[in-house]
Amino acid sequence: MIKAWLQAFRLRTLPLALSCIGMGSFLAAQQGSFRGDVLGLCILTTIFLQILSNLANDYGDSVHGADSEEREGPSRMVQTGVISLSAMKKAMIIFTILSLVSGISLLVVSLGSGMALWLFLGLGILSIIAAITYTAGSNPYGYAGLGDISVLIFFGLVGVLGTYYLHAQSFSYNLVLPALSCGFFATAVLNVNNVRDIESDKLAGKRSIPVRIGRKNAVIYHWVLILGGLICTTVYVLQNYTNPWQFLFLASAPLLLKNGFAVQKYTSPKDLDPYLKQMALSTLVFVLLFGIGGLI
Repeated sequence: MIKAWLQAFRLRTLPLALSCIGMGSFLAAQQGSFRGDVLGLCILTTIFLQILSNLANDYGDSVHGADSEEREGPSRMVQTGVISLSAMKKAMIIFTILSLVSGISLLVVSLGSGMALWLFLGLGILSIIAAITYTAGSNPYGYAGLGDISVLIFFGLVGVLGTYYLHAQSFSYNLVLPALSCGFFATAVLNVNNVRDIESDKLAGKRSIPVRIGRKNAVIYHWVLILGGLICTTVYVLQNYTNPWQFLFLASAPLLLKNGFAVQKYTSPKDLDPYLKQMALSTLVFVLLFGIGGLI
């Protein structure tokens, strides 16, 4: 049963969730505003939120039929009956509570009290709602093709800029560019998933972006996300250039381009599935190289 729960947690998605935290923290460190306690609580909160999202996705897709026997990706725990609906509901409640406790602790440590704390608490509650209602509930927004927008916002703008603010208690508009890079790459991970599941999603009535625009256009969309992410950070570095090490992040480009070519080449869900993890890890490598290059 422990193995089943670990599979339901989908630990391979955690590198992607941690990438936006890493980007925000590296940006703060480059400005001399890094705080270790803030990073630790950001990581903990993000892990709880990501696991909550994965559990809700397992639950919601099974209830709404996206995880039916026609689905060719990895099987889900509720779909296969290994974990019951009631047990999954209880786990979702537990991780909602953990996310709230960890998130509130983070805000108190970082912000103390005041208007900023309440603003971030509101964003945190929205993050929890977004994690649960992506595929769960009576009208999941993921089934309307709005998941990409949510990922761009929460894994990009909110994740990166929010983390930076919790470190530095300040904001700069040019930070939107590296935040968008993380958001684009996170959306690319979702797009790999949706391209892989395009046929089963059609049968389940899940109107993801690839279902709406077709596989050929979804491949073009994927390239736009990957190249857009690289361009955004390149422009940011050019605007804030001090030394050539800042371009170290470009060493991750071959990994990201490899993902684009894989989505373009492979049509079998089995062949595409490994590139979910590959894109997530490539994003983390991109963030680490960006951070190291900016600190040298």
